[in-house]
Amino acid sequence: MRSLRVLVVLGLVVTGLAGATSYPLTVKDALGRSVVLPHAPRRVIALLPSHTETVFALGAGKLLVGRDAFSDYPPAVKDVPVMGDLYNPSLEQILAAKPDLVLNSRYGNLTPALEKAGVTVWAGGADTLEGVYDTISTIGVLLDREAPANRLVAAMRAQVRALALAAKAVKPVSVYYEIDPTPYSVGPNSYLGSLLNLAGGRTIIPASLGDFPKVNPELVVAADPQVIIGASRENIAARSGWSDIAAVKAGRVYSLTPQEDSLVSRAGPRLPQALRVLLRLLHPELPR
Repeated sequence: MRSLRVLVVLGLVVTGLAGATSYPLTVKDALGRSVVLPHAPRRVIALLPSHTETVFALGAGKLLVGRDAFSDYPPAVKDVPVMGDLYNPSLEQILAAKPDLVLNSRYGNLTPALEKAGVTVWAGGADTLEGVYDTISTIGVLLDREAPANRLVAAMRAQVRALALAAKAVKPVSVYYEIDPTPYSVGPNSYLGSLLNLAGGRTIIPASLGDFPKVNPELVVAADPQVIIGASRENIAARSGWSDIAAVKAGRVYSLTPQEDSLVSRAGPRLPQALRVLLRLLHPELPR
């Protein structure tokens, strides 16, 4: 009889038998709930784009019987039925699909209703770089894809290390990253702030303002960033004092395409590609 194992993922405890994933399996999710899977899931719904990408990256795309409206990668996802989005999911559609596992966000509002209906729900997601790796590992355990998950995480870590090493060879640049024109930005301890740091950038937003603060435009003018990412030149042109910012004077204001925006903002298996996008914008002098 194999010994009981304990895996720590996302700071959570996963118990099962040593070796390949064994069922029944108990996993504590980000909400502190004990999620019990009696057998390997055969019908899965993912309600977060990064979860959907992870399922496909682990070679388990055929298990998906539903996804959220914003899941648009990889291309094969277009054949998976839409079940609403994170904050407006369709309970009726989800129940009709008869899933044996729903991968939800910790911020999703449907977990209690699904739990009450007898649906097994795991709620999680990543807010940090390490959280990305941990989430992939956890989903690998849940879907009986532990070995592919380990290989994927190892490959991602190697790529990220190589890109971060390249960024260390050049002088860091100061960055203002705009999430939306309200304006909201990113703090240094956020997922995006960490990515910027690895790519040889330093967000101008103080950590004391939080991970995703609404900022005073005058703060940006005073900080005089060398690079601006995520804002349009048209919006910036209408802002008082912004024409004197170093990034604007140097023409280093970069709008992201929808594809680049989703790539950079999603904390999932394409993390190395997201880092490459930022590295290209922050340090075009580096060889590609």
